[in-house]
Amino acid sequence: MIVLLVTCLVALLCPTVHSADASVDFTTWSKIASQYCNGSKQSPINIVTASVQGNPSLTSFNLTAFDDNSTFLSIVNSGDSVVVTLDDEKIKVQGGDLPGVYNTKQFHLHWGNGSSSSGSEHTVDGKQYPMELHIVSVHSKYNGSVSAALAAKDSTGLAVLGFFIEGTNEVNKTKSWDILTSYLTEIRNSGDQTSDIMNQITLNSLIEGVDRTKYYRYQGSLTTPSCNEAVIWTVFKEPVKVSHDFINRFSTTVLFKDASASVLNTNNFRGVQPLNGRVVTSQVTVASAAPSSSTSSVITVLLLSSLYWL
Repeated sequence: MIVLLVTCLVALLCPTVHSADASVDFTTWSKIASQYCNGSKQSPINIVTASVQGNPSLTSFNLTAFDDNSTFLSIVNSGDSVVVTLDDEKIKVQGGDLPGVYNTKQFHLHWGNGSSSSGSEHTVDGKQYPMELHIVSVHSKYNGSVSAALAAKDSTGLAVLGFFIEGTNEVNKTKSWDILTSYLTEIRNSGDQTSDIMNQITLNSLIEGVDRTKYYRYQGSLTTPSCNEAVIWTVFKEPVKVSHDFINRFSTTVLFKDASASVLNTNNFRGVQPLNGRVVTSQVTVASAAPSSSTSSVITVLLLSSLYWL
């Protein structure tokens, strides 16, 4: 039963790679899942920082059990990505202007073809990182059912925390990633999974060094068919620093779902989608809240003028 549930969740939420096969080419998804994949609120997007608007409601998150190493249940090769299923009864996300409590189901990754290539889904001012990690949570009112959230066509049904991953030569700072990627040889083929990952690492240890009070927010979709527009996206500004070697392990170890061809899984990311008038928001900074120098000069002149006429 557990394996069946994991398989269903993976099928719903895991990415599809770029390929010569039209069925896995993201440019054809609007035809494959026309009800959703050609919608007006698709993900990922390119975040243009000059157009980001301030929102004082984007406060800190309350991340429950992100420091609990018993929450990792299994790691699986979905055929399209590497997915770690999580204990959603323990791990929860709230705060950060989210409309309620969200139960965290899993995280998965998107990557290119090595640490020197582009692999993230979101971009910032056109910059694309080598990898991106997505922590997927479903609103508590759906009792842990992603299918129910999607069926409800609830634009706030899912909340995804996105973390950019950047290569570094500092291996000692990314020990948890060494442990995580050491399991890739055990799930080399599509469908392989293991629960040996339990009690080894925590979510916090995988995203250490990132200021989780600084992020972008927008309304979007799943990045794979059927591309349901049911996701509140949070994309953190600072990247996670991970050893180049650990990033390289993904594109050199894990096989794509066509095991007979022994095709390595590379470039499993969707290209950026049109913003279509959506607004990307972020925290209000001191700089943006303060008056400009020209405005201050005008105010000074007006004050001096008023004093002259007293």
